[in-house]
Amino acid sequence: MHDLVDWLSTLPPAAIAAVVLLIIGGESMGIPLPGELALISASLLSVSAGFSPWYIAVGAATGAIIGDSIGYGIGRRGGRPLLIRLGRRFPKHLGPPHLARAEQVFARWGVWAVFFGRFIALLRILAGPLAGALHVPYGRFLIANGAGGLVWAFGTVFFIVWVGEAAERYLKDFAWTALLVTTLFGFASTWFIRTRTKTA
Repeated sequence: MHDLVDWLSTLPPAAIAAVVLLIIGGESMGIPLPGELALISASLLSVSAGFSPWYIAVGAATGAIIGDSIGYGIGRRGGRPLLIRLGRRFPKHLGPPHLARAEQVFARWGVWAVFFGRFIALLRILAGPLAGALHVPYGRFLIANGAGGLVWAFGTVFFIVWVGEAAERYLKDFAWTALLVTTLFGFASTWFIRTRTKTA
């Protein structure tokens, strides 16, 4: 985490946004990458370095929407056998239990799983490819994908920025504490939602 922030801090704002776009885009295509960690780190860096968080929000939303759309196309072409092969390659992230759980969520919530999947680590990786493999109509997918990507990206960035700015006003050197708290909150909320989907 510290190494990522140190590396990002050497880049100009546009380049940081591009890195966030690529990481989140790759994650949304179905590649297990630390999208949420990159987004939180870059958002806090915008506070400490004093550049506009809009760079990060736009980069994150663009990566999420484009990555999910590419993942949709890959899933539609490769179908469920492709997801099974990916599960063999990344068993800790995309193994049979993960795929089965994601399919249950899709079966229950339909296209809304794409929207809410943006806020859950497991579905953030699988939503696009799985929607394509299940032949969800692309128009409905794109609406849910776009709405989820925008709400998740802008909501997360500006919430983190608000936390970071409040911390800088009241406490010195609070950025790392804010990063820790928001990261723990993200993991806790993901665990809670994942537990609920297991029992759904």
